[in-house]
Amino acid sequence: TPAIVCAVLPHGEHGAVVRFLTPDDGLVAGYVRGGRSRALRPVLQPGNGVQVALRARVDSQLAAATVELTAARAALATTATELAVLAWVTALTATALPENERHPHLFTVLAAIVDAVAAGASPQTLGEAVVRHELLLLAELGFGLDLSACALTGAIDDLAFVSPRTGRAVGQQAAEPYRDRLLPLPAFLVGPAVADGAAIHAGLRLSGHFLERHVLMGHGDLVTVRRRLADRWF
Repeated sequence: TPAIVCAVLPHGEHGAVVRFLTPDDGLVAGYVRGGRSRALRPVLQPGNGVQVALRARVDSQLAAATVELTAARAALATTATELAVLAWVTALTATALPENERHPHLFTVLAAIVDAVAAGASPQTLGEAVVRHELLLLAELGFGLDLSACALTGAIDDLAFVSPRTGRAVGQQAAEPYRDRLLPLPAFLVGPAVADGAAIHAGLRLSGHFLERHVLMGHGDLVTVRRRLADRWF
């Protein structure tokens, strides 16, 4: 199956346990013999596209994996922002998703992000992509935000905030008595507005709040990494 390398954990003297995101089977893991060898180390870089074959005698056994490189994207990430984005989206995928659950939309979006990194996309493009990826991941895991209408009035325009408790949007006027307790909603998430640095930072703050609440509990190291990533667009 085609797959994206998401995480590589050394195992034994030369091997590695690798987590791959696939279009039809979601996140899968396999043991790659010689995964830390000179030949395979450049292949098994997070973000790279591969063809992977997994074989196991029983379902409970860690599968043996063989890989063939199809897209060497990781080597094309050269700037600090590109490297940070690539490391974050793959680590989040490997950490947040349960294994063997199908998430084809997440595969498509993750492939688009790593392609954008490899193509040298602008920091604004990458920042917006990270926000949208995180919100999609939350939705796929059952924690999606409702940005369709104001939670207080039902209006569908002038949406400017999100409740940190319910994840529902709130309009500008309706939010006035509570705005110090609400999360800003960047305009690019509800309309055709341009995502500048401040908007991206607000978007990352928004998705980050719900990631930390629902997905990253017990992963303090990833929380720290993500907060540093968000600071790049402040």
